[in-house]
Amino acid sequence: MLTLAILGFLAERPTHAYELRRLLSDLIGHNRPVSDGALYPALNRLRQAGHLEREAEPGNSAPQRQRLRITPSGQAELLRRLSEPRESEITDGGAFYTLLAFLSQVPEPERRAAVLRRRLDFLTRPAGFFTRAGAPVRIADESDPYRKGMLLMARAAQRAERAWLEEALQELDLPRTP
Repeated sequence: MLTLAILGFLAERPTHAYELRRLLSDLIGHNRPVSDGALYPALNRLRQAGHLEREAEPGNSAPQRQRLRITPSGQAELLRRLSEPRESEITDGGAFYTLLAFLSQVPEPERRAAVLRRRLDFLTRPAGFFTRAGAPVRIADESDPYRKGMLLMARAAQRAERAWLEEALQELDLPRTP
């Protein structure tokens, strides 16, 4: 998730590491805080893999600042990750939202649609937080008010997401006009 977000933001524009950290925190920090201990090793791995590079910004009297820029290799890796997400990036809400934040960078509508269809397929499978006798607990059968609340909120969120996915897929399937 962190690597995808780093590449996604750098594909939008070159940036300084401190600004990148703020962007990452805004996007994924509510799920998992973005610490320097996670960010800088990830940046180093991406640099060593040839997916990003540093460029010095000229300065007057202050030390030179380093700006990060995605490379063609990094752009290819980003498009691969967006077009062929792992199953966990489809099933985990936070990971999927990170993917969704950059999906418009995939140029082919059919590839974007394939990702959205995978998420929609996942959302149509029976699931729940709790099971009894190997089956998801239905809202009507849950007696604990807080667990029932969890199930009600999850159902509402799932319905809203499914409606949006179906609408987005209809738009992607429309014939393109020049």
